[in-house]
Amino acid sequence: MSQTAPRILVVDDEHINVEFFQVMLSRLGYDVSTASDGETALERIVDDHPDLVLLDNILPGRTGWEITRLVKRDEAYAEVRDTAIIMFSAMDDVEDKVEGFELGIEDYITKPFNFSEVLARIQAVLRQRELSRQVVRRERRLALTESLNSSLIYFTRHIKTPITTLRDMAEKLDPSDPSAVAELVGLIKQETSETLATLEGLEEEVSELQTQGDELKSKELSLEDLESKFRKHAAAALHDVHGGGQ
Repeated sequence: MSQTAPRILVVDDEHINVEFFQVMLSRLGYDVSTASDGETALERIVDDHPDLVLLDNILPGRTGWEITRLVKRDEAYAEVRDTAIIMFSAMDDVEDKVEGFELGIEDYITKPFNFSEVLARIQAVLRQRELSRQVVRRERRLALTESLNSSLIYFTRHIKTPITTLRDMAEKLDPSDPSAVAELVGLIKQETSETLATLEGLEEEVSELQTQGDELKSKELSLEDLESKFRKHAAAALHDVHGGGQ
């Protein structure tokens, strides 16, 4: 998974559920925060940018549905739109589930729940989220490469015409004609200055694109490495849950 522990926000007005998840998930290496009402949950999402929210749908203040609608649909919360949400509900109603998925939740779990199942779903959602992030990073790197290619094409087209013109003038030049020689020298100076200025701009752009590309590449994992990390974490977590770590 990511280099830092995934951040999980647990939102439930039942203290026993919050305490249970906080203890169990912290024990498994997750960075856990909690909230017991809708307003506080929304504030935590904005301030902490959790990777995943375990969200009860019935809460004091804003409901889980309202929070989901804001996070996934409202432009004011665009910065946290990729926050994954697993909705908890005591209602095992198909329409409720459909509504949740249409709003953008990643999973829906009906109470009462089995922790091993919840843990498996948490890991599946986090895995999918990280895979999506990896795809976005690679798409950005491809976009940077395309931008660089466009700049190189522009540069070659920019200098091709004047260089061809200078070559043609040089081939036709009469060395005994001082004015013609002076004109050619003047054009060479002018085109050289413009080409050097273009080269400097291109060099700066290439350097900036390279820096951005290196930063994105440093955060990338191969799909094999990513799968391996998730499998190892999942196996260790389930072993711990079933008493192997005690």
